[in-house]
Amino acid sequence: MGADILKEIEKRLSGLKDEKYREMQIKIIPNVASERIIGVRTPELRTYAKELAKREDIRDFLDDLPHRFFDEDQLHAFILSSMKDFDQVIKDTDHFLTYVNNWATCDQMSPKVFRKHRGELLPYIDEWIKSGETYRVRFAIGMLMEHFLDDGFDIKYPKKVSAIRSDEYYVNMMIAWYFATALAKQYDKVIPFIEKKKLDAWTHNKAIQKSIESYRISPEQKEYLRSLKIPKKH
Repeated sequence: MGADILKEIEKRLSGLKDEKYREMQIKIIPNVASERIIGVRTPELRTYAKELAKREDIRDFLDDLPHRFFDEDQLHAFILSSMKDFDQVIKDTDHFLTYVNNWATCDQMSPKVFRKHRGELLPYIDEWIKSGETYRVRFAIGMLMEHFLDDGFDIKYPKKVSAIRSDEYYVNMMIAWYFATALAKQYDKVIPFIEKKKLDAWTHNKAIQKSIESYRISPEQKEYLRSLKIPKKH
């Protein structure tokens, strides 16, 4: 039974291949081997994931890790995002993060059930940050950005993110993205992190750059943020 769904998925994905899209993905996701990329467009994957999520034998696919293709990883992320049992989704997400090795799969994964279980999610976010593993840390920051910048906001969350130090580009980019989004949503509370230079210089400047590019930041705020850039050392 298990082998049937795996063969079926591989055949379906091969049939959805878009060569131009594949070439673009190879360029923007450089740390995924090109032979792992089939080239299936995201809307096609989302539609197929909805279909697969209803299958009784979908567990055979979810348990078949690591997947052979990047597109299967994307499919896996979309299926997890639609599942409704919090305990099962947390278990599956934590297991799947062991095999996530690129920003695209990491960022596509956003389980809807987390919205209703934010308090229960927090201890897992802390564990993912403590792991020091690039995509566990990136995913954790993404979850803080998605679920804890509006009505669930607390100053302890940007403190948590500002304390992260990493040599990994994909972690630091997510920290910058987090602070740019936090400035758009909680400007008065978050601007002190920039004023007091709580981030490393590269991430600090990248957060400012992303904020300046945002339509949610006022012209006056953008002008002030420009004045807070850390000059490059020569």
